[in-house]
Amino acid sequence: MTKEPRDAPQFYLTAPAPCPYLPGQEERKVFTHLVGKRAIGLNDALTQSGFRRSQTIAYRPACEACRACVSVRVKVNEFNLSRNMRRVLEANADLIGNAQPSEPTSEQYSLFRAYLDTRHSDGGMADMSVLDYSMMVEDSHVESRLIEYRPRGIDTFMTGRGQGPLAAVCLTDVLVDGLSMVYSFYDPTAHDRSLGTYMILEHIERARRMGLPHLYLGYWVEGSRKMAYKARFTPQERLGHNGWERFE
Repeated sequence: MTKEPRDAPQFYLTAPAPCPYLPGQEERKVFTHLVGKRAIGLNDALTQSGFRRSQTIAYRPACEACRACVSVRVKVNEFNLSRNMRRVLEANADLIGNAQPSEPTSEQYSLFRAYLDTRHSDGGMADMSVLDYSMMVEDSHVESRLIEYRPRGIDTFMTGRGQGPLAAVCLTDVLVDGLSMVYSFYDPTAHDRSLGTYMILEHIERARRMGLPHLYLGYWVEGSRKMAYKARFTPQERLGHNGWERFE
């Protein structure tokens, strides 16, 4: 008789809750814990299978009547810049992203708070305290980095770091086959910069420099305005019944 390994992941199913993307729908999630020595390899395997990470939890939608949430990853080496994306890169040419260990700061939280209050005041993260933010950043057993974006300074060419006020931040997982953008936020007053788009473009180039083939963007939801932007980054692959399928 075969026995399941003692460290094999255990999966659980959440109770139904209102869907944050499609009105009138309910969502359920299947999840497991990412802890201990197995966390890094498990996170790699589960991300490739359509899961997302939140702190020490890996989750995936498991809704009974809906399959709208589709995992998306960009084909880094074949990515095509649109004219609008080139303009976004030009508008942010004065910024530089610097990867550092996942350690929260008061400056990050101030920017995070301003972003939530302006862009997502009615969302599920609206009440996050400084302790909640610290847990989101630090509570991880996988390889994660915080990418901070600041204006370039006179010493940037030597240090690789920007100077001046923080413009944007992305919590990023480093996977065996790509980068995964776990959560990002930015200065909500910088309307002309399109910082959300810029961070994705910068991560595509970052993954390319690291020799990684994919950038995982999370879930694209057809019919959701919140998630529509992800379809613009092509070529990309979407996870369906037949595995990862290419979309131009």
